[in-house]
Amino acid sequence: MVKVSERLEKIPPYLFAEIDRKIAEAKAKGIDIISLGIGDPDTPTIQCVIDEMHKAIDMPKNHDYPPYNGTEEFRVKSCKWMKERFGVDLNPDTEMLINIGSKEAIAHMFFAYIDEGDYTLIPDPGYPVYYNATIFAGGTPYSMPLLEENDYLPDFDKIPEDVAKAAKIMFLNYPNNPTGAVCDLEFLKKAVDFCKKYDILLCQDMAYCEMTYDGYKAPSVLQVEGGKDVAVEFYSHSKSYNMTGWRVGFVCGNKDAIKALGTIKNNIDSGTFKAIQQAASEAYDAPKEQIESLNKMYQERRSVMTEGLKEMGWNVEKSKATFYIWLPVTRGMTSEEFVTQMLEKAHVVVPAGNGYGKYGEGYFRISVTKPKEVLQEALKRMKDAGIHY
Repeated sequence: MVKVSERLEKIPPYLFAEIDRKIAEAKAKGIDIISLGIGDPDTPTIQCVIDEMHKAIDMPKNHDYPPYNGTEEFRVKSCKWMKERFGVDLNPDTEMLINIGSKEAIAHMFFAYIDEGDYTLIPDPGYPVYYNATIFAGGTPYSMPLLEENDYLPDFDKIPEDVAKAAKIMFLNYPNNPTGAVCDLEFLKKAVDFCKKYDILLCQDMAYCEMTYDGYKAPSVLQVEGGKDVAVEFYSHSKSYNMTGWRVGFVCGNKDAIKALGTIKNNIDSGTFKAIQQAASEAYDAPKEQIESLNKMYQERRSVMTEGLKEMGWNVEKSKATFYIWLPVTRGMTSEEFVTQMLEKAHVVVPAGNGYGKYGEGYFRISVTKPKEVLQEALKRMKDAGIHY
């Protein structure tokens, strides 16, 4: 058998693929599993998007290759949404690019900028793609610790000077996966200033920007003065409109970075089906009450879980965003030992914190993408199994 590349051998098993494997193994043994592992909405895509897709798929004009940078309708409406949501002006031809869901665009951005020996500054714990894509591109990932005592915000002053000078990309992700942490414009200004000082491309992953609670509204780094000089943002329809399987979103901001990413994508993919782009454009016009209703549902689920976890000894703060709860494991246990106990004793699947980076060790993540009744059953199973903090 032909030997795989060295870069592939450096990549750890993908966290969510491992979760799927564990679920399949348990089910094969006849075990009734509750999975709180993956952030995949359990309610349907917003109806107006589905209705538009039914129309769009029957239109012959949508059956040929799409424009590489996205249809004009999608790019213009995405720019309009950014203006209405953040007050940010964008050129739809040079500062806006469609993606096939944020994951592929995030991974390809590393190929556009990283050469052998270049550093990337990535949050730890963080979305595994930041680390893995750095390795694929031949770069060296440098972990920016997200610590509880710092409200899960990186401390830029702790980044060594030689690393900062060798870095080409910094990734941020607020609202944050996996911690659920949020940031404000003051923090984003610090990030912009740091990246300007060291000539680093600032990439902000905004997959959860509309999934916010208790009056909090996520800011855009492009709202910061000079933000477009150094930054791009990745947006996804997946979470905001329950469109995870549709694979569509956009990247916007610095025109040079948009051009560079577009060049990579032009040579690797052929764009997003135009009917999906038409339906995704319709999502921007969805009644705000529908988004608010989804967020209210997640708030209620968050309350069910946090109250139940408090009864088992966890000191849980209600996060202001995402549908994740980030928690320390039972005292004296590693992350792997704890999630194994959850699976084997309670038949509940949760991801180990160290799957998101070395600073995730000692934690685990819960996703509240299940009905309240299922969450209550998961809590009961934990109690019955004697699991507590």
